[in-house]
Amino acid sequence: MQRARQPRVGVFVCHCGINIAGVVKVPDLVAEASLLPGVVTARDYVYCCSDPGQKIIRDAVRNDRLERVVVACCSPTLHEGTFRNACAEAGLNPYLCEIANIREQCAWVTADRDAATAKALGIIKTAIAKATLDRPLEPVGLPLTKRALVVGAGIAGIQASLDIANAGYDVVLVDKEPSIGGHMAQLSETFPTLDCSQCILTPRTVETGRHPRIRLLTYSEVASVSGFVGNFKVRIRLKPRYVDFDSCTGCGLCMEKCPGRAESAFERGMTRRKAIYRLLPQAVPNRPVIDPEACMYMKKGKCGTCARICPTQAIRFDDTERFVEEEVGAIVLATGYELLDATRLGSYGVADVPDVIDGLAFERLLSASGPTSGEVKRPSDGKVPKHVVFVQCAGSRDSTSGVPYCSKICCMYTAKQAILYKHRVHDGEATVCYIDVRTPGKGFEEFYRRATDEGIQYLRGKVSKIFRQGDKVIIWTADTLAGRKLELEADMVVLSTAVVANPAGVELARRLKIQLDPHGFMTEAHPKLRPVETLAAGFFLAGCGQGPKDIPETVSQASAAAAKVLALFGQDKMFHSPTTAEVDEDVCVGCGYCERTCAYDAVKVDSARRIAVVNPALCEGCGACGVACPSGAISHRNFTRQAICSMIGQD
Repeated sequence: MQRARQPRVGVFVCHCGINIAGVVKVPDLVAEASLLPGVVTARDYVYCCSDPGQKIIRDAVRNDRLERVVVACCSPTLHEGTFRNACAEAGLNPYLCEIANIREQCAWVTADRDAATAKALGIIKTAIAKATLDRPLEPVGLPLTKRALVVGAGIAGIQASLDIANAGYDVVLVDKEPSIGGHMAQLSETFPTLDCSQCILTPRTVETGRHPRIRLLTYSEVASVSGFVGNFKVRIRLKPRYVDFDSCTGCGLCMEKCPGRAESAFERGMTRRKAIYRLLPQAVPNRPVIDPEACMYMKKGKCGTCARICPTQAIRFDDTERFVEEEVGAIVLATGYELLDATRLGSYGVADVPDVIDGLAFERLLSASGPTSGEVKRPSDGKVPKHVVFVQCAGSRDSTSGVPYCSKICCMYTAKQAILYKHRVHDGEATVCYIDVRTPGKGFEEFYRRATDEGIQYLRGKVSKIFRQGDKVIIWTADTLAGRKLELEADMVVLSTAVVANPAGVELARRLKIQLDPHGFMTEAHPKLRPVETLAAGFFLAGCGQGPKDIPETVSQASAAAAKVLALFGQDKMFHSPTTAEVDEDVCVGCGYCERTCAYDAVKVDSARRIAVVNPALCEGCGACGVACPSGAISHRNFTRQAICSMIGQD
């Protein structure tokens, strides 16, 4: 049997500045690589990813008639696409280019220069072995539905929806609340400019509600998503509103007369709302919903006042949940955040002291549409507090009872709230207990200085305990700058509780198989190069579902996610990587192990033929099916068992 000809291989070693060259002996590595079987050229350059570096590769492909290219550099996550594109420009199939990762897997983890050089050579050998067995591949062309789904209608979802819709594409905007705006709708003013939150937000919510290209589905949740990038099928659950959306005019008469009451989550439990309600006066859409747990008619069959007085007969006590299906090509996840349950911070007395509240509750006290119409009053007795203590890092940077990360926005919104408190209560005293103050934004340091200039006292020290004594709240803390313990007496305490991932967003991400970090925030494909994309094609991230952010950063990321969607929709056809799984039908017995193992629902067993079938549009090439297959019938294109064994067999 005639032995297959060894393809002509070119090896290109990147210095990566001193990231690689500072540890690996690059000249020695190039000399050794040039002697390997099949290698016809070996070159090095300071930055192979630069334009001159790519030109070296392109010229070598043409002049040396290269049939395979191996670039020894950083992670393929960073620049595999870069070097494959360079090969394609020179006329070589891009899937005949392999990356030998000698930075993360060698230079960054191996201190000894001789050992690092030897290890780098071994990595290059394995890449050459794989490249030798690679086959030319072509991307898979797929149809594209140019319609987007945005999940979450806070400021991130609103911004992304408007950007996509204003570019001429239809958007389905889904939110679990009766109206849009998210947590921004609860704020009084925003830092560092002290703009009225509603003055900024309301024009956007109104535009969203009236936009001809945005289909707004509030009081709704995404039940399931099937399909693949460019061709998703989304099933959305519409929760029963018990008010006919089309008939209702939003006159509010039903809310005026309703005798039912329930605690208002929007007002952070500081007041009670009606059983038929809307979240706020500026609600979009301006339609109420009925809370069946608070409605006397739905619980006991009594009352029915709203139905009797409604001038348009819009009340529907027999309403049930419904499902609608939408076809979209891309999905933006803007699921938002919640605040850490402050009762977890047992030493802060949240459950026992009514005048210890979180920052969002204080925002509602400051808001003109809040429970006190903007007057700062104690929840316990309605009196004006003359001394308010703000406790920063309440659950943030606390691995014991909270979360280990910084919540990013607390320093600034605490300064804002302290300033606004002083504006409301001129003779009041505001004290901020902090670990350290972080002001990493435009105008933030100046805003913090404004707070101190207006007489707000900052005490550096961690609060250890908060409890009630008479009608006062006692705070045990320390002044670490003065080196002494302190006992403060206050009328009210405001906790800057940690920002955590929205539990509903976490649950949705798990159902969609979106990667989460240890804290429940959705993980981007790459923190620098792909910050708004996910590893699941077609899903994009915006806002605090990815991590704590302030409003400007949230809006910026939302527009970035929208730009990615528009770039996708700008194509006539979708192209998917061909490095997917494939089935040897002569070997497959249809056992179904691959189908049960696949995390992307890309493999299905054809019940009639008893053979596994791979949907290349869904397959992400993870290789799990190949591992699970007991007969070896399913493998990964350009990552066959033969290639793996060849790589393992290198010295």
